Amino acid sequence: ITDMQVFKNLCSRVNEIRKWFYNHNIALPHLNLGGGLGVDYENPENINFPDFDKFFNIFNSHLDKIAGQQIHFELGRSLVAQAGVLISKVLYIKNGINTNFAIIDAGMTELIRPALYQAYHKIMPLENKNTENNIERYDIVGPICESSDTFAKSILLPKLNRDDLLVIFTAGAYGEVMASRYNLRDLPKAYYADEFS
Repeated sequence: ITDMQVFKNLCSRVNEIRKWFYNHNIALPHLNLGGGLGVDYENPENINFPDFDKFFNIFNSHLDKIAGQQIHFELGRSLVAQAGVLISKVLYIKNGINTNFAIIDAGMTELIRPALYQAYHKIMPLENKNTENNIERYDIVGPICESSDTFAKSILLPKLNRDDLLVIFTAGAYGEVMASRYNLRDLPKAYYADEFS
């Protein structure tokens, strides 16, 4: 969600709901307003952090205050999604009629979002391949024996070869923390850096 008007509307609705509980003598010591601040998965190179001042000012201005009630927010994704990438190696290429398949060594066990609910993550070769005339269509798939182990379908990339490294962007949220050992796979290795370019 990038339209701050949505949060103004949320405040109005929450005020109505809290009033109903108050009128029925039901105390709500805690109120969890969730997260919802948007992340730009389409353009991860433009790291634009949400305007937290504007976000909190909306709640401060439009949410009725109740003495003693604690307000909670879940803003983790908006803080860390852009802070992580998944780097994966092309195991092999399977050429098809309408698309090629790049089978990579990462799968839904390392980043489940695309398999679980078809979430988009931008994918690019790690090395800048200057091959404007050599663009091909790929399905990027993992090695897990599940038909849903797919990162992207029918995307255009420079011609890929075995052992090429791919970057799957915006994997800082719901990547490492949701990784699994399904099919006896090892958990992914995590590396941390102060700078990335």
